[in-house]
Amino acid sequence: MNEMRTLPESNTQAILQLRNLKVQRGEREVLNVPWLEVMRGEALTIIGPNGAGKSTLLLTMAALLQPAAGEVIFNGRALNRRWQLQYRRQIGLVFQEPLLLSDSVFNNVAAGLRFRGIAKAEVKRRVNDWLERLNIRHLAKRPARAISGGEAQRANLARSFALQADLLLLDEPFSALDAPSRTALQIDFQRLIAETHQTAVFVTHDLEEAVMLGNRVAVLIEGELRQVGRPDEIFAAPADMGVAAYVGVENILPGVTLAEEDGLVSIALDGFQAEVVGAARRGQRVYVCLRPEDIILQLEGENPRSSARNRLRGRIRRIVSQGALSKVLVDCGFQLTALVTRASMREMGLETGMTVSASFKATAAHLIPRQ
Repeated sequence: MNEMRTLPESNTQAILQLRNLKVQRGEREVLNVPWLEVMRGEALTIIGPNGAGKSTLLLTMAALLQPAAGEVIFNGRALNRRWQLQYRRQIGLVFQEPLLLSDSVFNNVAAGLRFRGIAKAEVKRRVNDWLERLNIRHLAKRPARAISGGEAQRANLARSFALQADLLLLDEPFSALDAPSRTALQIDFQRLIAETHQTAVFVTHDLEEAVMLGNRVAVLIEGELRQVGRPDEIFAAPADMGVAAYVGVENILPGVTLAEEDGLVSIALDGFQAEVVGAARRGQRVYVCLRPEDIILQLEGENPRSSARNRLRGRIRRIVSQGALSKVLVDCGFQLTALVTRASMREMGLETGMTVSASFKATAAHLIPRQ
């Protein structure tokens, strides 16, 4: 550890920091992270579309990929090549496919501890403890090849948790599982990191999983770190168009600011004047971002059921069923997409071609500057 260079400016609450990190494949830059911190005791989820660089980022954090530029800083000290094996012994890795030995479940969970020279009695105690916590104690003597995919991933997690690593790195560990197994493991994982205060970085492309498991979320798009913050911040106030589109802001409307007074902005939207809570100067070009669940639909002529400032008349162009919810596409001179429950669909009798009222509150919209 004495081979690492101390960085006095490092945040003492951060266990891992990435600074000016760039990763290349051949001549092409595939990852650009100016700054990212993983705080001690937190669960940070990394989200982004396929090909965004999420796994590349995790492998770089694990010192399995070498950056072309920048630093990976662990416990306030910059990593270098000479002590990488020692660093890797302080972290745990969980991949999408459980990499289990052709041996019993018990011996698979014990493997990392034995490799680190942990005493036999302590190995037995930790393995049995984590088999119990992950509800696979009854599988201890069973060959790993004879268990299900969900059980194999539980054994994989038990092996990593048993190491008591300073940092746990997980690359979409539940994505290959069937829905019931995945849900059960998500619930158990959330409980376990809360109980142990385990510091974890969790890669996923599933937004619901990211919100469920992460204290903070980092958004990667096209190899660039676009935004980091609490899940509610990311979803309510995306930093740019790419983040907005990825996190499900389906209504992104171009407009121009007409006036701003006391935090209420008037915006011209293709024949409609909207009022939005935000900050923008007069004449500024902006995007008004609205989540579909924040659009309220009512039948034409009904008394308003909300205090929404913004109300438009439109015609339903399309209805897309999504099980318990339906997306309703309304032509108001520009398209608005609303999310409506099955019960509301039945109550209102919504059908293609019907004229409806579409409204949204001034506080529901988020403004993004545009060029």
